[in-house]
Amino acid sequence: VSLSSQRLFLKCFSPEDAREVFEAVTPTITRFMGFEPAPSFEAFEQIWQDWFPLMHSGTDAHFVVRATSNREFLGIVGLHEIDDTEPKIGIWIKEAAHGLGFGREAVAALISFAASGLGKKAVLYPVVEKNYPSRHLAETLGGIVVGRRILRKADGIELPEVIYRIPVSNMN
Repeated sequence: VSLSSQRLFLKCFSPEDAREVFEAVTPTITRFMGFEPAPSFEAFEQIWQDWFPLMHSGTDAHFVVRATSNREFLGIVGLHEIDDTEPKIGIWIKEAAHGLGFGREAVAALISFAASGLGKKAVLYPVVEKNYPSRHLAETLGGIVVGRRILRKADGIELPEVIYRIPVSNMN
């Protein structure tokens, strides 16, 4: 599966993407996520290899986000728990591409796919409360807060999250 938008091309993650993904995962990127940067490329290899059974079973999809113009790697967007009525979206964009609207565009493309390709009526987008850019992204796509939970990071830190529900009808 591949998706596109005005400026982006999203394709399923493959081993050929691994080096670029590994190099872009920084402490700044992961400060609001449940994981930390892998300590080595070999450690990251174990992580992405765990994605394939989920992708093959159809429960998760991990897309590499690239610029349409030059295929530059920009980040990762995922659709998780696809079998649920309202699957969850996760995204990160590399630091050098922050503030350019790529995250919003990638999430919108994935939501459109969830609607047209999977027949979903809405998606959920969990966001750490203090991650204001991601909260803004969800809100500009029509997301409303429908729940709260605690994200427990591997190092034991707990981060309050809000869960946005974004109706797919907002993508029309």
